Amino acid sequence: MKPDPNLIWIITMMVLTQLVAFYLVKDLDWKWVIFWAYAFGSCINHSVTLAIHEVSHNSAFGHYRAMWNRWFGIFANLPIGVPYSISFKRYHMDHHRYLGGDGIDVDIPTDFEGWFFCTTFRKFIWVVLQPLFYAFRPLFINPKPISYLEIINTVIQVTFDIIIYYVLGVKSLVYMLAASLLGLGLHPISGHFIAEHYMFLKGHETYSYYGPLNLLTFNVGYHNEHHDFPNIPGKSLPLVRKIAAEYYDNLPHYNSWIRVLYDFVTDDTISPYSRMKRHQKGKVVLE
Repeated sequence: MKPDPNLIWIITMMVLTQLVAFYLVKDLDWKWVIFWAYAFGSCINHSVTLAIHEVSHNSAFGHYRAMWNRWFGIFANLPIGVPYSISFKRYHMDHHRYLGGDGIDVDIPTDFEGWFFCTTFRKFIWVVLQPLFYAFRPLFINPKPISYLEIINTVIQVTFDIIIYYVLGVKSLVYMLAASLLGLGLHPISGHFIAEHYMFLKGHETYSYYGPLNLLTFNVGYHNEHHDFPNIPGKSLPLVRKIAAEYYDNLPHYNSWIRVLYDFVTDDTISPYSRMKRHQKGKVVLE
């Protein structure tokens, strides 16, 4: 349980890579702007969101420099185009403390989502629009007072977006936002949203994924390991599995996030309702 300083350089390089991409797409035809947003930018931006996940656990600078992690998360947020880092930290800590908590864990779909997105076509649309549901769901399930860091995150992000628009043009701005929307929607990496906690097998609430896309996602696929030891950086989660193989190797797990997406959409027994929801007892301390 110690920081992973390599995150600092990896995240910085990803942000700089997207800045170069913003410049390269500014004069392309619109069809190529959208093509590269999906083929390249979506992978970078989704990876950045999972880098922010690492930073939310203070994995970059450690718990003794918690504010350094918050500021670095705001920096990592820049190529995503939408202020995200600070709010994610607040809600994600609740997700770990109160997994599946009714009215607390905003990773749980709303009743409307479970009721409406229940057919193959509707579930497909739900997968495409996942980033919008994740963005607006907290406002309905567990709204929180706006913090000063969220205001700072928003001001810095909007200022950055305006600079991109005026310096590089609308195509670079569209590339940035489309990369986030497409990368968090119908995209192979987005399989982790469903793979992590949807009950494809009754009695098993959390699943790990041991496929190659962990290389792009800071090992977020090692999800049972992550929930058992949230203060261990993603880099070391494969070592957790190796050390405690008798606890993890026999658990149900995935090797393909694409297969997870396909099964979710086509399996009539699986829907946004396929989650474990708990009614909390005792005192609840929210982030």
